[in-house]
Amino acid sequence: MESLDISQFFSHFAALFGSLTYCLIITCNMTVLLTIALDRQLHKPMYLLLINLPINDMIGATALFPHLIHSIVSQSTTISNLACYLQALLVHLYCGGSLIILTVMAFDRYLAICRPLRYHTLMTASNLRWIIAGMWLTDVALIGSLFLMLTRFRLCSWRLADLYCNNPSLVKLACENTTANNVYGLLITVLMQGTSMLTVLFTYGHILLTCILNRQADARSKALRTCGTHLVVFVVFELTTLFSVLSHRLSVSPFLRRSVGVSILVFPPILNPLIYGINTKEIRSKVVKAFSRKTKKFKNKTCA
Repeated sequence: MESLDISQFFSHFAALFGSLTYCLIITCNMTVLLTIALDRQLHKPMYLLLINLPINDMIGATALFPHLIHSIVSQSTTISNLACYLQALLVHLYCGGSLIILTVMAFDRYLAICRPLRYHTLMTASNLRWIIAGMWLTDVALIGSLFLMLTRFRLCSWRLADLYCNNPSLVKLACENTTANNVYGLLITVLMQGTSMLTVLFTYGHILLTCILNRQADARSKALRTCGTHLVVFVVFELTTLFSVLSHRLSVSPFLRRSVGVSILVFPPILNPLIYGINTKEIRSKVVKAFSRKTKKFKNKTCA
């Protein structure tokens, strides 16, 4: 793997910063996850779909941070074959999962706002279970098949171009012809990105039109606020993905490529729970209420 270029003097500070960042990601995402899971009032299609996002974000963060922190502390840039393939698999499952989850959430908002009379008929508990299972199975099938194709190659080198293992870096190390892998990887990227972009454009075009035609100011404001939160999360992920892909395709400095590559595993997992926690009134009120209750109990115990 690429050298971290961190002096031994600063390595402890870097490891501490990485550990705090990882803890922040886990804490924020677990807060959103547990808030939805433990409150039956939030067991609605929108939130039960949303609960998959913090799970996916924690997968992405866990794929990066534990090994990165270990590498900083030990000043080692080596990784075993199995660990490298596992890390790459988790990274791509996270990226594919983010696209699929955000796409399904966009379509859910389209049904809720543009087809309200059919929404509860379509988004039943049974259908919702199938949708959630379908999201994860699609992600595992597409990404899993990509890595099954990758494992058949013999690698001529183990010097990766990035700070973490991923499919493009591993394919570059293969001794044999990788045309089939490159074509399949491109097809998956086009399929997932194209489907996601077209779905979001279609759904938000209709949502915007519905909101414009809706004469009820409260309903219009709530719809725009809910969809605006989702759109911000989608744009953040797409921008970090775009920068990461372009850094592999264009001639950029190694430092910039590594920084941009890491950003996709850092910024969305941090920002997603903060954006949803702050902008979604139902989640924000539940978190504040729970925090206030815990603080009150702590004060009572201290006084006693």
